[in-house]
Amino acid sequence: MAIKEGWRGRFFEDFEVGDVYEHQLGRTVTTTDNLWFTLLTQNTAPIHVDHAYAAMTEFGRPLVDSTFTVALVTGQSVTDVSQNVFANLGWDEIRLPAPVFEGDTIYSRSEVIEKRGSHSRPGVGIVTVRTTGYNQEGKTVITFLRTVMVYRRGHAPEVPRPAPEA
Repeated sequence: MAIKEGWRGRFFEDFEVGDVYEHQLGRTVTTTDNLWFTLLTQNTAPIHVDHAYAAMTEFGRPLVDSTFTVALVTGQSVTDVSQNVFANLGWDEIRLPAPVFEGDTIYSRSEVIEKRGSHSRPGVGIVTVRTTGYNQEGKTVITFLRTVMVYRRGHAPEVPRPAPEA
């Protein structure tokens, strides 16, 4: 039996400006996700947690906390963009053109818009992507630019992998 190495993510050399990554995992947002996230982040806005209040708004139902949407879509992009991250450098131009509701399924994609070597750290490079999150109807619910410092091949720490017992 041959042991096949699993996906380890992209290194700096693997990124090309113009490449688009369709992130594989979609995620349906639940009421529990929305409630827990607002509690964890101490967001007290009733539009997220009070269904009676939300029913009186123009949306007629709770809105998903927008910082949850940022976190979810960022997380969906990790396997393609930042599995080999040295550090996140920033999120810019975050836009929320449409609301996310409990029960929506969110998908995402990222386009590489810039890459360059690091001037201060020769073992890494800097990559900027434009990430778009969209719902089950194809409607864009979030866009942002994300800049990451990614290891060059051969410079990432080795992940310890003990051999299984025979």
